[in-house]
Amino acid sequence: MNRKNVLSLLLSAVVVLSMSLPLAAQEEAVTIKMVYWPGPESEAMEQVVEYWNTNMAPETGVEVEMVLFSRDVFWERQDTILAAQSPEIDLVYTASYIVGKQSPSLENLEDYLEGIAEDSVFIGSAQDSLKVEGSVYALPLDIGLHFMYYRMDLIDELLSNAEWQARYTEIAEEHLGEAREPKPIEEWDWTDYKAASLFFTQSYNPDSPTEYGTVIQAKNLIYNVMLWNDVLWSMGGSWFDEEGNFDFTTDTFADAAMLYGDLIAMGASPAGSTTYEYPEANQAFLTGKAAFFIQWSAAFNELNSAETSPFAGMVGISRMPGPEPSTHVHCLGVGLSKYSENKEAAVEWLTFLATQEAMEMYAANGGVPPVMDVLMGMADQRPEFPLIAEHADLYGYVETTVAETVPILEVLAKRLSAVWAGEVDIAEAQGQTQEEVAALFE
Repeated sequence: MNRKNVLSLLLSAVVVLSMSLPLAAQEEAVTIKMVYWPGPESEAMEQVVEYWNTNMAPETGVEVEMVLFSRDVFWERQDTILAAQSPEIDLVYTASYIVGKQSPSLENLEDYLEGIAEDSVFIGSAQDSLKVEGSVYALPLDIGLHFMYYRMDLIDELLSNAEWQARYTEIAEEHLGEAREPKPIEEWDWTDYKAASLFFTQSYNPDSPTEYGTVIQAKNLIYNVMLWNDVLWSMGGSWFDEEGNFDFTTDTFADAAMLYGDLIAMGASPAGSTTYEYPEANQAFLTGKAAFFIQWSAAFNELNSAETSPFAGMVGISRMPGPEPSTHVHCLGVGLSKYSENKEAAVEWLTFLATQEAMEMYAANGGVPPVMDVLMGMADQRPEFPLIAEHADLYGYVETTVAETVPILEVLAKRLSAVWAGEVDIAEAQGQTQEEVAALFE
């Protein structure tokens, strides 16, 4: 066979081989860049990305690269890229309280992911937390909400010790004007919370095993307002009137604010409460200063682990007190940049992320995806996961996702922290809050 015939046969073989390969294998792979929060979240997502790049990228022709900015400039760096309308990133990291601000730079995912609004694997309140004006703008990949944490040994003793019960009723009648009897914590309303706070405070009950009943986080900080919002919503209130207008002047708002203010003034929470946030509150509980408190779901391992807690195995979780038990829900997740030049490829990855398979992998490596079956299925490894699922489903609410959400929280933090410190009257604070929030929309 001459050289010409050999070359002809080789060329024919190459053509036949190329025709038998998938299109993705013939073309250069597309790399999509996804911004992600550095830390446990990115470490968990790294495993999902690695699985995709190893097993799915050869078939789809889509590879995923995580982009991790430093925590101290994370949001500013991402905002700068979006403001420049740069195609530098394809998938944007977001959160419930900033998705409204970012939405002009994000695609409506309902235009790209079929059924994401109606048939999503994600828990309803979690998906709602990343909606803007009723449309889905991001996948909720990590959920945060609140629990009432309590010392089971102390509450059990209260419910079985006749002397404790009699003293509890006396304290409630003397200081609250109502002769309350102890109840299981799952049946509490906010008066029960207040009565138990006084009973477990040594200045009211010298025989209390804890110095204080509860721990209130009252520092001027938006995340503390998120915790306090549970009191407002659980009392049947919200930020809005019946027409959907912002209204911070209601009696329910005042009652919810003064629950904190009264307990701090009465000494049922540590004297430093007005400077407390997450770590200080946890430390007070772990050092045995308080019997119960409201805290983020992320605190469970620290509060109940033998490595970090003297009360390991004795920390219970309950819903918020009634009459309408409620927990703030927010999610972290990713949305599709309007300025991406690889939207089709990015949607391939997002479609996979929105499956139970991907979320099982994410949860197994440390993520907290708001997917009912995934969270319920990990009870042995993470006993708080089923409770996260249950509470998000039954009690979860989202304050709002308007673009001004963070500024509103900042106004509330400033005005409420002043009330809790005893520096300003609640009525005055309500009026100031109403005026300042209204000004944000002028």
